[in-house]
Formats: sequence, structure tokens, C-alpha cells
Amino acid sequence: MVAPMHAASSEPKRSALRRLLRETVDAELMGVERVQSLWSGYGEIVRCRLDTAPRSVIVKHVQWPSSRTHPRGWNSDRSHRRKVRSYAVEARWYSDLSSQCGKTCRVPLCLGARAQGDEAFMVLEDLDAAGFADRRTRVSDAEVTVCLTWLAAFHARFLGHAPDGLWSVGTYWHLDTRPDEWAVLPDGPLKRGAAEIDRRLNSARYMTVVHGDAKLANFCFSKDGQRVAAVDFQYVGGGCGIKDVAYFIGSCLDEERAEAREAELLDTYFAALRRALIADDRLVDIDALEAEWRRLYPLAWVDFFRFLSGWSPDHWKIHRYSRRLADTVLAAL
Repeated sequence: MVAPMHAASSEPKRSALRRLLRETVDAELMGVERVQSLWSGYGEIVRCRLDTAPRSVIVKHVQWPSSRTHPRGWNSDRSHRRKVRSYAVEARWYSDLSSQCGKTCRVPLCLGARAQGDEAFMVLEDLDAAGFADRRTRVSDAEVTVCLTWLAAFHARFLGHAPDGLWSVGTYWHLDTRPDEWAVLPDGPLKRGAAEIDRRLNSARYMTVVHGDAKLANFCFSKDGQRVAAVDFQYVGGGCGIKDVAYFIGSCLDEERAEAREAELLDTYFAALRRALIADDRLVDIDALEAEWRRLYPLAWVDFFRFLSGWSPDHWKIHRYSRRLADTVLAAL
């Protein structure tokens, strides 16, 4: 569980970091390197150099900003509450569930989590030091397969797992948490069909835990590109695994490749899912699971397209392939 800690400033002060690292990894702080800021000014991620093994750890420091900004103007109280909840979910995920992932769906080890009031710290394994130091903005076919295999192993590992303490419905674009983005959609089939698409995805017979933000940027690669680990579990929760698959494919392939390779990529994912379910001794009708999730793939794609159309209607992911899928799905509702 997430334990309390003393409050600190908007940036992690050396004194607070020293105390935190003594409590979690029994080490002295030797240096701090800023890795990146968090979305909308909600804190930052730093790498801490230590005097003993492990020689470095990652600290994710979250603090609610005194003034809210958003690159696309979504600064409502609802948006703030969603972010606050997301970091509490992530801390819960790392402290209580991440250890169940193992080597087949690698995530950073959680070395400690502290939260109180408007602040939280997560002390995590440094994936760079663990052999996952590479990031990708473009991927080879083999690297796409590696990521789909990670997703399959993750979905197999948590198949049927109740999302206690997580989002009851995972993914950051879930309709119930995005009424503002839905409201700005023009009246039409996409807006009218949103609730039914959401209902069908959430009433799937086969449910698992989804990553919820499985974009390419959240995968850390080994140097040779043959292994990956995943980060950023703010929107982890219940759902059908195909939502992660559709979102991942859309994050790294343009419309031509996504459309041309759809059948091949789904075959790759489901072959990996089958292997993972067998390896984990999961007693499930794999054929029925695959049939259901294949049927839901276009709905999952259009569900995200619905969010994006309200949130950022000029986004590069809004393209002809997405519109064609939406037309097909909405006509069949």
C-alpha cells in the first residue's frame, strides 16, 4: 500500500530525496539528474545517483500545481481530479501489483511509494541501468512484434483479475471520464454512437487489466531492440486487452501501414497471447477469447477516435483509415 510522507516543495528538495532514499533503498543521495517534467506541470521525474547498489533509481515526484496549464486548454476541475486519481492509481499499481509482471511483461521494480495530500513519490528501478536504455520514435517490424508480445503477456498475466484500487475501466480516453470532449463533438453518428461503443467494450466476456496508455513512447527498449519494458501506469485498469492493441498500433504506424498490416498485426498479437495463456496455465477458452477481441478491435479503434475528435480534432491520428472504420462500426450499431 502507499504510505504517507512529509510534504515537500514543488520540486523534490535534496533533503526530502535523501530522507526518501534512506527509507526505501537504504542509500545516500550522491546526485540528481532531471529526466523529464510530467504532463501539465504536475511534477517531474528525476534520476538519483546513489552511494551503493543500486547505483541509481528513478523517482517520480508528483505535486499538484498551484496554477494549471494544458497544451490544448483542457484545464477543468474534472481534468484535475482525473489526474489526481491517475497518480494514486499508479502508486497503487506499482506498490501492490507490478511485482506480478515478471520477465515476460517487464516493468520497473517498485522500491517504494509515498503519498499524502497533494504530493506523491514513487521510487522505481532505473530501467536504463537494467538494460532498457533505448527509446524509439520509429520502430521496425520486429520491434512492433516485441511490443505486441509484451502486451499479450501482460493481458494473459492479468486475465480475469479484478481491478481493485485501479481504474474500474482502464485507458485515459474512457467515455465516463471524458464528457467534456464528448460534448464538443458535432451532433452526428459518432457522438450518438459513443455510449453504445463504450457499452460493448465494457461488457466483453473476457476482461483483463489494460495498461491504458500503451503508446510507443511508454516502451523502453534494449539496445538490440529484442526486449522491452513498459512505464507510465496512470490509467491502468479493467478492460478488454484489444484496447491496448488498437491504441499501440495507432501510436506507431501511419494510416497506410496500420490499414495494410491490420490482419498481420492482429495475428501476431493473438499468437503471442495464446502462447502466454498456455505458459501461465490459464484455463480459458482461447478461441472464444480471440474471436471476441477480434470483433472488438474496430470498436476499440473508433472509441479512441471518438475521444481524439473532441480533444484535438486536428490531430495527425485523425485520418481516412480511422474515418472509414468509424463509418463501418457506426453503421453496424
